[in-house]
Amino acid sequence: MSAHGSVRLPGSKSISNRVLLLAALAQGTTTVRDLLHSDDTERMLDALRTLGVQVESLGDNAYRVTGCGGNFGETRGARFPVKQAKLFLGNAGTAFRPLTAALALSGGSYELSGVPRMHERPIGDLVDALRQLGADIRYLGNEGFPPLQISAAKLAGDTAKVRGDVSSQFLTGLLMALPLLDRAVKVEVVGELISKPYIEITLAMMARFGVTVQRDGWRSFTVNAGSRYVSPKEIYVEGDASSASYFLTAGAIGGGPVRVEGVGKSSVQGDVRFAEALEQMGAVVTMGDNWIEAKASGKLKAIDLDCNHIPDAAMTLAVAALFTDGTTTLRNIASWRVKETDRIAAMATELRKVGATVEEGADYIRIAPPAQLRHAAIDTYDDHRMAMCFSLAAFGGAGVRINDPKCVAKTFPDYFSMFEKVSQPVPVIAIDGPSASGKGTVAQRVATALGMHYLDSGALYRLLGLAAQKRGIALEAEDRLAELAGQVDIRFEGADIWLDGAKVGDELRTEEAGSAASKIAALPKLRAALLDKQRAFRQAPGLVADGRDMASVVFPDSVLKIFLTASAEARAERRYKQLKEKGMSANIAALLQDIKARDERDTQRSVAPLQQAQGASLLDTTPLNIEQAVQEVLSRYRALESK
Repeated sequence: MSAHGSVRLPGSKSISNRVLLLAALAQGTTTVRDLLHSDDTERMLDALRTLGVQVESLGDNAYRVTGCGGNFGETRGARFPVKQAKLFLGNAGTAFRPLTAALALSGGSYELSGVPRMHERPIGDLVDALRQLGADIRYLGNEGFPPLQISAAKLAGDTAKVRGDVSSQFLTGLLMALPLLDRAVKVEVVGELISKPYIEITLAMMARFGVTVQRDGWRSFTVNAGSRYVSPKEIYVEGDASSASYFLTAGAIGGGPVRVEGVGKSSVQGDVRFAEALEQMGAVVTMGDNWIEAKASGKLKAIDLDCNHIPDAAMTLAVAALFTDGTTTLRNIASWRVKETDRIAAMATELRKVGATVEEGADYIRIAPPAQLRHAAIDTYDDHRMAMCFSLAAFGGAGVRINDPKCVAKTFPDYFSMFEKVSQPVPVIAIDGPSASGKGTVAQRVATALGMHYLDSGALYRLLGLAAQKRGIALEAEDRLAELAGQVDIRFEGADIWLDGAKVGDELRTEEAGSAASKIAALPKLRAALLDKQRAFRQAPGLVADGRDMASVVFPDSVLKIFLTASAEARAERRYKQLKEKGMSANIAALLQDIKARDERDTQRSVAPLQQAQGASLLDTTPLNIEQAVQEVLSRYRALESK
């Protein structure tokens, strides 16, 4: 596939749920615009309505939230009108963690639960910190994990300690809830704080609602006495910077340019720095205040990166690593282990399916790309980001199947329709024809004229025959040849051809090599084994492929299908001149006999017989020279482009 176009991003999940809760806790009415419509925000909206908060939909992703900031009961923190409720929060960590903290300091009785995976995601460090302030929280299942029972309690204490090396959502939830108390409270972070950019989002959103947090670097944070949330009247939610990563990467590996609108240089989200990582990999990235654009600049480069500053968007880099020139290492990603799934383990498993060599550790993943990506069915583990990340593997040519694509509803329900909007099949010009018809020379020159990639499928079979002879594999050994097809490394670079890292010369153009290729090309298992390898050549900006079944089997969706032929006599004469120019011995009568015999064999074989594909146009080059044939193909292609 190729990629170009522009996408308007949905609202940020992280900002959306923070804004909804702050608007609910504030004094006054807040109009929230560009809110993300997703499972996570629906869980937060449902919870707030259950708690008695007035939430009105205005249409077009806008909501009016009447805050409870004036609802003071006997205790300062009794903000929600409903003091007893059961809340089901699905797998929405951005709803579960902050609501746990807010309800624990609100003086009511609440039961919080979620899907089974939510009950496997740790929350003990947040509960411990809240208990230091007097909160009464009980585990209803496993210690340290949801579901939870929160009861009204006498709150006391002015200091709480919370671990920073598991999830930044613990600190976020605690900070957002502290203005509910009537005293100054200091939060001390134990250990290294991960995902710092998400804390920056929290502090920025709290400031928009009138609460400024005093901080000592990343070591401690203090919410002063008398801090109260006040509605800003109206607030716009930024586009989701994590979601931007998929489209920017599509531009980087699919040609581009692809522009995302809704985030840019002025964004408060840390994941906007994903663009910097993409630049390190060699992509061309430009930014405005509210947009980012990426396009390709050759093959991506492998990187070794500390990803603490872009924990969610770093998942996209793991799939981008499939398109690099070496081994990529992503470090400081321990938080992946406690997300919607164990993302390090899940990513390693699915990357191996498409052929990558993967090493995983407690807080890192290392990815070496395969020579060619394999087609695979990708499991998503009910994790929206797994589905969106692996959609990018489709740019590798072999294609992927995403199991349970609907899981993207958690943050980006329209993802696949938006992805389809900017991704297009890489155009293929398929030129089929009999031996010595000149299709290889014509195809190569057409590719050069259009700046496209080139695939000489006949050379693939010749190369495989050559590799088989070097390894002592008989040309009738179908199973061994099919296995060999999956192992050899074949590359075309301009007019040069490489086999297992060694440049191949004229030995590939001998009649013996051609005869061997014709024999093995009739083997069904071998042709099937080479199918993915051939399709992997389909890369932006386009491909010109020549062979016997390019238009009918390998690339049936080719934008232009040509069946190029010439009389047997003309082909024999051309082959004779070609061999003589290379100083090789040749006999025109023998060449004519061989061409006729090969035509008979190729047209009669049971597997992919030589024939004009449906939809292919005939081009008889008997009266044409090579340049005239090239111009005829180019004119037919340009006529299609102009339609």
